[in-house]
Amino acid sequence: MPTEKEMPGTIKRSSAKAQRTWAKTHDSAVEQYGEGERAHRTAYDSLKHSFEKVGDHWEPKEHKGPSDDQAAKRGPEAREHPSPTAGGVDVRGHTKAELMDRARKLDVKGRSKMDKMELAQAIARKQD
Repeated sequence: MPTEKEMPGTIKRSSAKAQRTWAKTHDSAVEQYGEGERAHRTAYDSLKHSFEKVGDHWEPKEHKGPSDDQAAKRGPEAREHPSPTAGGVDVRGHTKAELMDRARKLDVKGRSKMDKMELAQAIARKQD
């Protein structure tokens, strides 16, 4: 199946449900938009609604929904007015204290001076 070859390693290391979510959305997006970046982006957007990147894999979120302000946007608004993203870290679903704890465990430097979005972005960089 082409989706299996296209599936990123972080998703391959995730649960079967995360893999199905990404694969089904990717296949549908390929039918609608064709193979390429847009299909991958659409699949990740769908995945991020229910899952969060933790380390080298994706785990289910406690509450479904957009992870950050960019993920909450749709259509032309998302394309024409992009906002900073958190690379799969659920900014909206975690408190600053929870993000601070994760940053501490990952030994993120300068974390005490960061706001929520900066913490999430630093966590995402450390997880890559």
